[in-house]
Amino acid sequence: MRIFETYNSHSARFTLLALLSASTLYCFYKSLRLKRHAALLFPASNPSSFSSPRGKLFFVSQTGTSEILARRLLRLLTSSGISFDLVHPKDYEPEDLSKEALVLIVASTWEDGNPPPDSGFFSNWLAESADDFRVGSMLLSRCKFAVFGVGSRSYGATFNAVARGFSERMRKLGGLQVLPVGEGDVDAGDLDEVFDVWSWKLISVLKGGCVENGDFDGSKVVVESDAETNDGSEEDYGDDSDADGENGAETTIVDLEDIAGKGPSRKTRTMTTSNGTINGEKEMVTPVIRANLEKQGYKIIGSHSGVKLCRWTKSQLRGRGGCYKHSFYGIESHRCMEATPSLACANKCVFCWRHHTNPVGKSWRWKMDDPIEIVNSAIDLHTKMIRQMKGVPGVKEEQLSEGLSPRHCALSLVGEPIMYPEINSLIDELHRRRISTFLVTNAQFPEKIKELKPITQLYVSVDAATKDSLKAIDRPLYGDFWERFLDSLKALREKQQRTVYRLTLVKGWNAEDIDAYFDLFSVGKPDFVEIKGVTYCGSSATSKLTMENVPWHSDVKAFSETLALKSKGEYEVACEHVHSCCVLLAKTEKFKVDNQWFTWIDYEKFHDLVASGRPFTSKDYMAATPSWAVYGAEEGGFDPVQSRYRKERRHRPKNTD
Repeated sequence: MRIFETYNSHSARFTLLALLSASTLYCFYKSLRLKRHAALLFPASNPSSFSSPRGKLFFVSQTGTSEILARRLLRLLTSSGISFDLVHPKDYEPEDLSKEALVLIVASTWEDGNPPPDSGFFSNWLAESADDFRVGSMLLSRCKFAVFGVGSRSYGATFNAVARGFSERMRKLGGLQVLPVGEGDVDAGDLDEVFDVWSWKLISVLKGGCVENGDFDGSKVVVESDAETNDGSEEDYGDDSDADGENGAETTIVDLEDIAGKGPSRKTRTMTTSNGTINGEKEMVTPVIRANLEKQGYKIIGSHSGVKLCRWTKSQLRGRGGCYKHSFYGIESHRCMEATPSLACANKCVFCWRHHTNPVGKSWRWKMDDPIEIVNSAIDLHTKMIRQMKGVPGVKEEQLSEGLSPRHCALSLVGEPIMYPEINSLIDELHRRRISTFLVTNAQFPEKIKELKPITQLYVSVDAATKDSLKAIDRPLYGDFWERFLDSLKALREKQQRTVYRLTLVKGWNAEDIDAYFDLFSVGKPDFVEIKGVTYCGSSATSKLTMENVPWHSDVKAFSETLALKSKGEYEVACEHVHSCCVLLAKTEKFKVDNQWFTWIDYEKFHDLVASGRPFTSKDYMAATPSWAVYGAEEGGFDPVQSRYRKERRHRPKNTD
């Protein structure tokens, strides 16, 4: 018993000693940590405490926007006498971050809130380190940093997710943020202005930390409170995460990243702003968007519509041939007006031939112009552009006179026409003037398709045949884009007038999915299927396509013939337009009568049917297709009445040295 009592006594003393030792070690650790924090908040003026005298300026960029902004910031820093190295994360060893005195990051958010692929390792390293207890929360204790993000609020909760993620993880690793995260919101068209304001704030902060020869002395940096945003208002990320959702108070105008910027805060949306918000009604076309579109030859109508003279209109005015719609459907190209009542779109397609200089959005949140005023202005601007063709070599007087009275309207200029809330009224006004309507929708608004009144011909863009490829090619804003796509095809099936699938083939992206495309035929049961090779529109920061992605006409023909064979006679190849690299499949049951194709349209009959108010179908206004437009004809879809003009190609010879 005595031995047991002695053992208990020694055990108690040992336990007490262990507790005292642990408490001492903990207090010592806390003391060191407090000293380090004190050194960060109230540092000495000795710059030698920082391992790297030059700051690092990182750019995380996919399309080049963030790199452009980072280079602009570098010039500003250099002109202010502050030395920085411009660094791409893929060329940097993340382990060296602990040696840096100051880090600046300009970061774009790419698909699904992730960074661009070539910055993935850098981002993953930060994420893993921040969540790894073995790394510790003092890894970046010597590093001060600032982050500017470039993103799109239309993508909801992932808006500037990369920049916010960098900020959060660097703070978790002990880094000291010298400025709140700058947020370039591609919602308002003033990214340059927002970035410049943030940059000058940064310069003013860093000015307190400069030493001789432009080297950085982080000990003198003045740290701004995180409680303020770039515009001085309080930051409320919690509110943003809800409001940016599909059912929240979403701001739904977005520009191409390099021409857009941070939108007004919710507190100021009812005030007049420089971005076109008047009494709570935001104008879709901001001054920056307007300038970019007008530079491309667009005539802007009101606050959200546009019109432009098509090159095929100019061509037929000169008697040099019409577009594929002339060959397939009998449209007079010199009397066709290309317009849209909504410059906004719900996709950011990789092959966008407008290079994304138009806004994008999920729903209508803007000031709305009157449909009759839109039609009046569109016709006025169109005819003005036609008059300007007078005197151009080759323009025919008869065609010019006819061109002043447009008979067709291609509602496919840019954007998503069906988004316009008064689209039916606009269509009624065009039909009242006996102007036919060809409307193209990007298959993201099935309910709008259901509500649409009869039009001459309704297109749905079928840019891909699988969920993954559609996401990669169209880069849609909606999370349920695939369901919306399929529902749009189903809605098309219920239409009684002419319906079309429009396929754009992009080699290396979607030209191999023949079986998947054929499976979609049974969903929408279109009257026609247009298959066209993608048009290369030159280099663009928003697209990585090259001429290698453009199929030959023989490729398009082979694709079309294979689809026709798979249909087992339901569809046949009816027409082609070699110049446009375009082929037409048509339903044989409807449009092939006594071995003669009837893909053309009796436009006068169509307008009479609309005016009658009685139900009618696509078979009620079809017309015979001329022999020169039929697939396999020697003319290749070129109207023999027109004069074929072939441009001389005088490219510089390749250097064979």
